[in-house]
Amino acid sequence: MRWLLAPKIKPQRLAYALSAIVTVSALPAYAYGQTTLKPQRAPRVEDKNAVTTVQAEDISGRPERELILERDAELVKDKTRVKADDACYRQVEDEIEAKGHVQIWRFGDYFTGDEVKLNMDTGKGYMLNPTYKLEANGGRGKAERLNFINEDVAQVVNGTYSTCQAADPDWYLRSDTMNLDSGRDVGTAGTTLIYFKDVPILGTPAMSFSLSGARRSGWLSPTPGYSSKNGAELVVPYYFNIAPNRDLTIYPKIIGARGIQLGAQGRYMGETDGGLYQGETYIEYLPHDREYAKAHPNESSDRWMIRSTHSADITKDWAYSWNFRGASDDNYPNDFSKTVSASTDRQLLRELRTDYHGEFWNLTARVQKYQVLQDPESVTDPSLTVTRPYDRLPAVNFNAAQYDVMGGFDWAFNAEATRFYHPTLINGTRLVAIPQLSYPIIGPSYFITPKVMVNMASYKLDSYEGAAAQSMSRSIPTFSLDSGLVFERDITYGGKKMTQTLEPRLFYVYTPYHDQSNFPTFDTDTATFNFTQIFSENRFVGSDRIGDANQLTAAITSRFLDANGAEALRLAFGQRFYFKDQRVQLDSSTPVVDSRSDILLAATGRISETWTFDSAVQYNTDNRRVISETYTAQWVPGAKKVLNLGYRYTRDSFKNAEISGQWPMFDRWYGVGRISYSLQDKKILESLAGLEYKADCWVFRTGAQRWVTTSTKASTQIFFQLELNGLSHLGVGSPLEAMKSSIAGYQRVNDDYGR
Repeated sequence: MRWLLAPKIKPQRLAYALSAIVTVSALPAYAYGQTTLKPQRAPRVEDKNAVTTVQAEDISGRPERELILERDAELVKDKTRVKADDACYRQVEDEIEAKGHVQIWRFGDYFTGDEVKLNMDTGKGYMLNPTYKLEANGGRGKAERLNFINEDVAQVVNGTYSTCQAADPDWYLRSDTMNLDSGRDVGTAGTTLIYFKDVPILGTPAMSFSLSGARRSGWLSPTPGYSSKNGAELVVPYYFNIAPNRDLTIYPKIIGARGIQLGAQGRYMGETDGGLYQGETYIEYLPHDREYAKAHPNESSDRWMIRSTHSADITKDWAYSWNFRGASDDNYPNDFSKTVSASTDRQLLRELRTDYHGEFWNLTARVQKYQVLQDPESVTDPSLTVTRPYDRLPAVNFNAAQYDVMGGFDWAFNAEATRFYHPTLINGTRLVAIPQLSYPIIGPSYFITPKVMVNMASYKLDSYEGAAAQSMSRSIPTFSLDSGLVFERDITYGGKKMTQTLEPRLFYVYTPYHDQSNFPTFDTDTATFNFTQIFSENRFVGSDRIGDANQLTAAITSRFLDANGAEALRLAFGQRFYFKDQRVQLDSSTPVVDSRSDILLAATGRISETWTFDSAVQYNTDNRRVISETYTAQWVPGAKKVLNLGYRYTRDSFKNAEISGQWPMFDRWYGVGRISYSLQDKKILESLAGLEYKADCWVFRTGAQRWVTTSTKASTQIFFQLELNGLSHLGVGSPLEAMKSSIAGYQRVNDDYGR
């Protein structure tokens, strides 16, 4: 028997369902630099004018007031469906009361229980011994009672929650009360325990979380760990969700061998009338480091570190930024860094700058200072001493350029004014102006570009070591001619139609000799010899030296392009020929008398759909020896399968080999690893070995990482992480970040819950 009932009181949206995954407060899982967070779930909207359909094997009662539904009772109103053994529907109150094998479907969410009482208008009611399953995220659980407070708020009494789909979940949380407010997108819980394999692993007297996965303020998971330098460690972070575009995380950290360290990270971004702004600041402070106090009794034992960046648009054409880094002492990177790059980063920049852009020009003003952290081993080995760069107090740069003017000419003008300061070297002010003019001649398969430029510089040097202050200047012209051809032909390679190009190029440079041995070298060094540098006019980086040149660079490049125009393979060869000796040098007047440079060879591309490679070689034909070489290859035969091989060598400097990868080992187990080995010093520079296990609703990671902190010392960190899908990460440090940064091509094993 079926009845259709027109509602006398329009029912409102009923909020008895959990609206999203219950997520322990965690660091925001959004890409910083974007102005929006994860999209919220679409609002649930019912047709308030929808009719109510009821049916059962036996219907009795008083029409328009109360209906008794016996045996296989069912009520349907728009998106809500209720089934039970027996039910009573009170039409005036718009309320249903049902018992026996109760089932409720609501917007795809599914509930079962022994008994339910629900007011369709106010959303108030309860369900006894309920179970629930959420369509949007697979979250499910059970409880003693589910109280529907109103259309937005539901209370779970003595209930559980898990994203595991099995009837007996591997992990779940249990709380005495969980209040779920879908209107405010917030859930709060009382005393809560997180269980893994039925063993409690984490407890808290209170908890708050987001119902949609958006950020919420609250305690993050404690992260215990162990370091060979610092002993046992424990971090208990607290996250402040200040606003959608700003947050703050506090990191209290207990370091067994040193004391209590306090850390804080603040992030913000937004938009004003002038444009966008964003920034990030991270601070660490450790009062009275016990280990440092023992080793350095005459120094302060308070240790700290700071990193701060900020950029903002004042107007659409005007912006400013800062980059500030500092540390309390030389040993800070050795004691607290987590990577090789961090432990060797010892020139800490502090910069404040502003930029203004015009239609075809830009102006930059900045001040730069450096804090230099010396390698502790430099006391016994002076070769390890870190060189202190010059400070710029200030530097002003002006650049302007226009193309295809006055019948096809290109012109550019670069200028700078810089005040250089160094505590132990000569100080001074440098003015530089570089006008240049070129006339590109471009055809369908060729180009010719003659260019003339003049490098003008003026110095005002302070008195130094008894010498009086002095002024000096120079003006050096340069002429260059760049030319090239492009040939193409159709070929078939590996059964595929491709286009091969042949691109010969000649680049001639003439710069007359000008004695510059009396000029200081504030910011200048010899440029790295590579394919980019051999097509530049100056063999030095910086403006203190302009190399004399009468030289020709010859190069040829061949590309293999597939039908879509993508480059499958590139081969390149280049060499520079000198028609005169190179007399201008950095610190010596001894000229270089080579008639030709080393040969440069490069090859990069895809061997197949799964293999890619890159290589570069610098070869000296006179001595018949390799000066430098780099080879890298990557094999990606499938998802979560990657193998990286690398070899890097520079004569009289380093000779390193590297291998890294991620690979399925056996059912649900994945191995990850990386090792960087110095063949020259016969020692491991950095290594990582780990295992990952992927279950249906959780991932476990474990491993160890070791890296060099000084020339004679290394640090080892043991880490683990238990990642409960849709809930939280429990672990030390950031093993996932360590794997991602160390292994090119690494993929998360639980992509469904990726950030």
